[in-house]
Amino acid sequence: MAQTRKFAVFGNPIKHSKSPLIHAAFAEQFGHSLEYRAVRVELDGFERAVRGFFASGGSGLNVTVPFKTQASDLADIQSEHSRLAGAANFLVLDEQGRIAADNTDGLGLVRDMVVNQGWLLQGARILLLGAGGAARGVAGPLLQERPHSLFIANRTAHKAAQLAQEFGGLGDVRGGDISGIEERTFDIVINATSTGLSGETLSLAPALLNERSCCYDMVYGPEPTPFMRWAAQHAAWAVADGAGMLVEQAAESYFRWYGARPETAPVIRRVRDALGVAA
Repeated sequence: MAQTRKFAVFGNPIKHSKSPLIHAAFAEQFGHSLEYRAVRVELDGFERAVRGFFASGGSGLNVTVPFKTQASDLADIQSEHSRLAGAANFLVLDEQGRIAADNTDGLGLVRDMVVNQGWLLQGARILLLGAGGAARGVAGPLLQERPHSLFIANRTAHKAAQLAQEFGGLGDVRGGDISGIEERTFDIVINATSTGLSGETLSLAPALLNERSCCYDMVYGPEPTPFMRWAAQHAAWAVADGAGMLVEQAAESYFRWYGARPETAPVIRRVRDALGVAA
C-alpha cells in the first residue's frame, strides 16, 4: 500500500476553506493516498507551525490569508512568481531540506480564464482593479500572456502607480486612480479588491466595457458578487467568479507535489455544489 502523504493549508480564519475537498477530489482521480487538513494557525505562530509541520513529516503546504507574505519571507528559495508577488501560497521541502516557496494564484487565474472560460489575453487591454496582495499575486502571470496593456486602478492612486512601476519590465503597465479610467475601454476587467467579500459596490463607469468585454471577480460565493452584477447589468460579453481560479491554483500545487495534473472541470462543479450554486 502506498504511503499516505500529509498536506495542509494554513490560514486564519480557515474553516471556510474548500482546499481539503479539492485535494481529496484530485487524489481520487489518481488513487493517491493523501491526508489534507485545513489548519487555523495563530497570528504569531506561523513560522513555528510551518517548521513543525515539515519536521513531523509533512509533504507540502498551501498558505492563505494572512500568511502569504510571511510564507515568502520564511522560504530559503523563492520562485520568480513568489519573488515578484512578494507572497507565496505554496511551500515544500526540496531534496536538501530547504523550504521552497511559490505562488500559484496568478497561474490559476490565467488558466481559468484562458482554458476554462476561453478568453483571449494575448493582445487584450486588461484592467486590474486593486493594488493589494491579490493584484500583486496575479500581475506577473497576466503580463506573461502578452496583453496589449495592463492598467492597475486603485482608490489610492500612488499604490497602483508603485505596483505598475514594479512590474513595468514585463510589459506595458500603468497605474492610477479608479476615477481616472472613465475615458478608456477594456477587453478584460478583473476585480482583485475585497469588495466581493464585503458586499461593497465599486463605482465604475459603464463605458469601461465594450461589446466583447469579459469581467472576472477573483472572489466567489453562493451568489453573484456586486461586481458581477454590475458587469451583467452593463452587458459584459462574459462574467465569471473566482471558483475556477481556486481550483486551478490548487491543481498547480498538486501537479508540483505529485507530477500529475488533475482534471479540474469536475472539481469546479463539486466546489459549486458545495457552495449551493449551479455550475
